[in-house]
Amino acid sequence: MSQGIFTSKTDEWGTPQDFFDELDKEFKFTLDPCGRHDRRLKEGLLTLDIRKGEDGLKHDWIGERVFVNPPYSQKNVESWCKKAFEEKDRAYLIVMLLPVAKTSTKYFHKYIYPYAEIRLIEGRLKFYPLEGQTQSSNPMGSMLCVLRRR
Repeated sequence: MSQGIFTSKTDEWGTPQDFFDELDKEFKFTLDPCGRHDRRLKEGLLTLDIRKGEDGLKHDWIGERVFVNPPYSQKNVESWCKKAFEEKDRAYLIVMLLPVAKTSTKYFHKYIYPYAEIRLIEGRLKFYPLEGQTQSSNPMGSMLCVLRRR
């Protein structure tokens, strides 16, 4: 694959602000468990930053409207999908931004597919660069997985 998300030295890519803002109009997010304090997506959004010792995988999501844009490595996406599955009936709702290519994995079929509303995103999102990165599109496309309390 060409230079970009899957050939970089990091698997952290910032959510496009305009994309988040449109989602927030619909979902009114209260928690970003895998965000960064220096890239907070909106004022008043509880943003947990692993670099500051705040592990969103260990934090409970009870009653929250959760936005998850996890680091895109296989291990990280799987960990966040499992956490979303565990929290799906405690959180008010969970919206995950995931690469479309992950639909063939076992964990996607175990933790997400049977429970989520899947929205395929037309075109390619241009993720915000973080330190040492240039802006890049996801070479596989993206999807939203919406899990709601049952």
